[in-house]
Parts: sequence; structure tokens; C-alpha cells
Amino acid sequence: MKKIKKAAKSSTPSTQPAVKSKARSAKATASRPKAKIVKKRALVKSKVSAKKPPTQAAAKPPELVQPVAQTPGVTTITAHLDIGFGNALYLRGDGAGLSWDRGTLMNCVANNCWSLELPASDRPLLFKFLVNDLSWSAGQDYTVLPGESLAITPTF
Repeated sequence: MKKIKKAAKSSTPSTQPAVKSKARSAKATASRPKAKIVKKRALVKSKVSAKKPPTQAAAKPPELVQPVAQTPGVTTITAHLDIGFGNALYLRGDGAGLSWDRGTLMNCVANNCWSLELPASDRPLLFKFLVNDLSWSAGQDYTVLPGESLAITPTF
């Protein structure tokens, strides 16, 4: 602007400052709309990008879960028998921690009911009852499948 004022003050008219001022004014007006157009395009692009469809990862079907093999649960053996006051009922056998050499004490649940819970096993349990871990029950050995409950009235 200073150059334009100086040219106007001089007594000799020159055309150069006028051309420069026109060029500058043309540049100024031309650059302003471009800036606005660029800003508007950026806004349009941001709105379009916000409306993009969901990604392919969200559209995938759920994966199938493999079933877990069930292991047999606790095996419960119950004996309905009154063996008298001061006596205890034992169990000997094969499988789930039982042994034929040493008996496992059963829990006295009532006057005539004894019960024992054995841990999970891979194979059927073979067992027999003993009074005070000395006197064997009569008859064949008893068998129970893993995870089942069995109630028996043994004879001596």
C-alpha cells in the first residue's frame, strides 16, 4: 500500500504500480474462495468418512466352540446297615483311591446309614464292606460306575 500511495503522489504517472495493485488484488480475491472451497471439501470428506459401513471384521460369523469332554463326578456309596454302637464300617476295593490291603472309613450319617464319597475315576469301582476293617461282607464284590450313587444293604 505504501508503494501505491507514493505513485499517486508523484507528478509523473506510472502504470507499473497500478498493475501490481491489480495483480495483488486479483491474487487476494482468488485465494480467498479457494481456501473456503478447500475447507468445505475437507468437511464433506470428514462427513463421508464418518458414514463408512462397518468393517469386515464385525461381519464375521462367530467361531464354534469345541465341547469339553465331561469327566465323571464324585461316586457315592451308601450302606444301610446297623452294625451296633462302637463299631465302624470300612470299604476296601479297587479304583478311586481304594485298596484291597487297607480299608477306608465310611461316614456314619444316621444310626443305620453309612456313606462314602470317592473322587472321579476312569474305570468302574470294585469294592466290599468290612466291619471294623476286619470282618468281610458276605457274597460277591460290588461294582459301581464312576460318577454314580449306589445304596446297598450288605449282609455279614
